Amino acid sequence: MPDNSVTVVGNITRDPELRFTASGQAIATFGLAVNRRFQRNGQWEEQTSFFNVTCWGQMGENASQSLPKGSRVVVTGRLDQRSWETQEGEKRSTVDITADEIGPSLRWATCEITKNDRREPGEGGAGGGAGRPVANTAPGGGASFGDEEPF
Repeated sequence: MPDNSVTVVGNITRDPELRFTASGQAIATFGLAVNRRFQRNGQWEEQTSFFNVTCWGQMGENASQSLPKGSRVVVTGRLDQRSWETQEGEKRSTVDITADEIGPSLRWATCEITKNDRREPGEGGAGGGAGRPVANTAPGGGASFGDEEPF
């Protein structure tokens, strides 16, 4: 079975823009610059690829509240190609990423995680409810989570 998944690490090039569909579904979009550094003939070269990232639902709301321009993030999702024709008749295309997961890159930074309360689809209120800090240990202080979620 073919799989169309990608994981990229890059810097956000513009603040996430949050919008809502006619049915009330949240959608956030932002730009991501992914740098690749390599050596050619003894000289270091750098190539940058730019992607548009789309986040749906609660993840889109969380991204718009949490990720400013310049943040380094890890994005896992699927590639989507779009093609169109300009008014001058030129054909254009772009490859976008529809995100399944987004997280901060902790290679050169730290973060504080605040968990949103769960809500069922269709429940009102943007932002997912009141946040609460998440401890880095399992409930009861043990290292194993058993059947419980880590957050």
